[in-house]
Amino acid sequence: MEQLSRDRRIIRREEVESTNLYLKQLVRNEHLEEGSMVIADFQSVGRGQMGNSWFSSEGKNLLFSLLIYPEDIPANEQFIISRIGSLAVKNTLDRFTDDIRIKWPNDIYWKEQKIAGILIENDIDGKNITNSVIGVGININEQSFPPDLPNPVSLRQITGSIQDRDYILDIFQQEFFQLYRDLQKGEVKAIEDEYMLDLYRINGYYWYEDKDGRFMAKIEDVLPSGHLVLKAMDTEEERKYAFKEVSFVN
Repeated sequence: MEQLSRDRRIIRREEVESTNLYLKQLVRNEHLEEGSMVIADFQSVGRGQMGNSWFSSEGKNLLFSLLIYPEDIPANEQFIISRIGSLAVKNTLDRFTDDIRIKWPNDIYWKEQKIAGILIENDIDGKNITNSVIGVGININEQSFPPDLPNPVSLRQITGSIQDRDYILDIFQQEFFQLYRDLQKGEVKAIEDEYMLDLYRINGYYWYEDKDGRFMAKIEDVLPSGHLVLKAMDTEEERKYAFKEVSFVN
């Protein structure tokens, strides 16, 4: 079933391999309006960052991908898209509970548990981004998770109530496009500052692990490239990491 909403194409499917894959294929075959979305009740091959999988029972959660054309954003500063996507999810969930944080680069946590994840895939031509597909999975009404998942949680588990997925999706769209308008007006610094304030473990020293072992450090910065800058507690050395080069230790 397809439906039109606010002049943007909203495509709903009962099942797809992944909403990102489905939307990217549509973009290859036709021009879609900015803000077009693919929403699915189930993903047979749900994907997360760096090839990770994403678990979701059929019809329980929010699984969707959003298309934008951020053509004025240089490719080497594409992490700003991750910032606004993360903030949009965080601000949406703030309406329902406290203690929502962004775990670098773009996982969404409630306290020490993961409630949402984001997968952003950009098409790049030369030095600029031609389009961006922003895939989002939010655990809404899931009641139980596979035991091998380390730390998942759903909004229903937090609040004790069944939540309206379409209502939450509508809030997300409002939050995302407000941030996207701010970006288009050049308010990059404000978005970067808000992202930093909302980071998981932004205050104080915590354990991390890289290829050389474990160390205590605090978050100093997240660069426009998306690299995480940590300051080691013992040496005060600043260390810069790309995604998957360092992990948070619980």
